[in-house]
Amino acid sequence: MADERHRIFRRAVEIPDDRIDLGRAALAIAREEYPNLNADAHLSRLDQLAAAVRDRAAGENGPYRLLACLNYVLFTREGYRGNRDDYYDPKNSFLNDVIERRIGIPITLSVLYMEVARRVGLRLYGVGFPGHFLVKYSGDEEIVIDPFDRGEVRTADELQELLDGLYIGKVVFQPDLLAPISNKQIIKRMLDNLKAIYARQGNYVKALSVAERLVILDPTSAPEIRDRGLLYLELEHFPQAIDDLETYLRLAPDAEDAEKLSAQVESLKKRAARIH
Repeated sequence: MADERHRIFRRAVEIPDDRIDLGRAALAIAREEYPNLNADAHLSRLDQLAAAVRDRAAGENGPYRLLACLNYVLFTREGYRGNRDDYYDPKNSFLNDVIERRIGIPITLSVLYMEVARRVGLRLYGVGFPGHFLVKYSGDEEIVIDPFDRGEVRTADELQELLDGLYIGKVVFQPDLLAPISNKQIIKRMLDNLKAIYARQGNYVKALSVAERLVILDPTSAPEIRDRGLLYLELEHFPQAIDDLETYLRLAPDAEDAEKLSAQVESLKKRAARIH
């Protein structure tokens, strides 16, 4: 079953970035928690939401009109909102749960927002803003939107206030913080969030499953291979831990933690030799 879930995720992301169906790829993340998840049913729900937006727009297709209709359907009519009370609930990271429960975190609400917008012909881009995912429209003017806060349009001053709240004045707003990121980068950020949640809970089995998807997403990423190896180590899967940590050391021989991890690998090898 795990191999099948990996195959579905691989099929969703191992294609050129501009051909990735972001909604389907996000739902593929949730298959580890929901093996029998019916992705088509949830994608059909996005189609229904888009149809409601089109009906409300009544043929008008200007960006502000479509954004207003999108906000009305998602936040006023359907009641989608940010989960401020239980931000680190893993369900906030699963798009199917977000669709059904109408609650989520910035990145999953942004994926929902972007995917409904795409279906009505409004191209929006994901923005990996520090500590708080946003989306933006880029046309004759740039419109920055916060789906976690009912689709509010954010000014530069408001973005600085957001940074001040997150980083206590240590980060200054710069326009390049609004650079769009790729579909694979969005999926990576979703997975990073989920891995951190599971690690914080001490659920290393589920954190490892997320780490495996991160390696599928970028098989040459030394940090992702290292992190998977360290999770194998936590779970006492020593051969797999050694393989991943040795691969990391080959890929990043000059990394700051290379000496420490090299010693750890040698210790693991000696331990394995004693066991055998």
